[in-house]
Amino acid sequence: MATTKLNGKRIAILATDGVEQVELTEPRKALDEAGAKTVVVSPKSGRIKGWQHDHWGDEIPVDLALESATAETFDALLLPGGVMNPDRLRGNKQAVQFVKNFFDAGKPIAAICHGPWMLVEADAVRGRSVTSWPSLQTDLRNAGADWSDQEVVTDEGIVTSRKPDDIPAFNRKMIEEFAEGRHPDRHVTARTTARTEARF
Repeated sequence: MATTKLNGKRIAILATDGVEQVELTEPRKALDEAGAKTVVVSPKSGRIKGWQHDHWGDEIPVDLALESATAETFDALLLPGGVMNPDRLRGNKQAVQFVKNFFDAGKPIAAICHGPWMLVEADAVRGRSVTSWPSLQTDLRNAGADWSDQEVVTDEGIVTSRKPDDIPAFNRKMIEEFAEGRHPDRHVTARTTARTEARF
């Protein structure tokens, strides 16, 4: 049943070829049903290819080219996973900057599975509690995060989950945080905490 919790909210979904299909389509469906306007943003034009477990899935239309996208025109960001998708995106400076702009503006971000790799590249996990696909935990800890094995973790507008099985819990917290909106002091708090810890 559709709700109006996110009416008027414009949500960017950053993805490219190899995105885990269900981690894009199911959260997107939940956001749309909550009243949001979702926009697939990609460095690739036309269509991207989804990945389904161990084989290629459907083609997903790209709504907006990354080169034409700005964080200022969106209220929140969704980072779906899949191994190939964030691995390709984290090598793209424009994609990393796009994520960083959301973080620095205090806008909510939801990342699932391998999606938190983009948060590492954007220096958005330092001093934060997060989760992810288990193989990312060392990368996240090395980037200053407090990693734990939970279906969903929320820290000042940053929502993370581990895998497709967590999507129902992920969707609930994502919608809650996206509805809540900006955390304007978030990046200041994280960096202040990191500097304080460094002195001891």
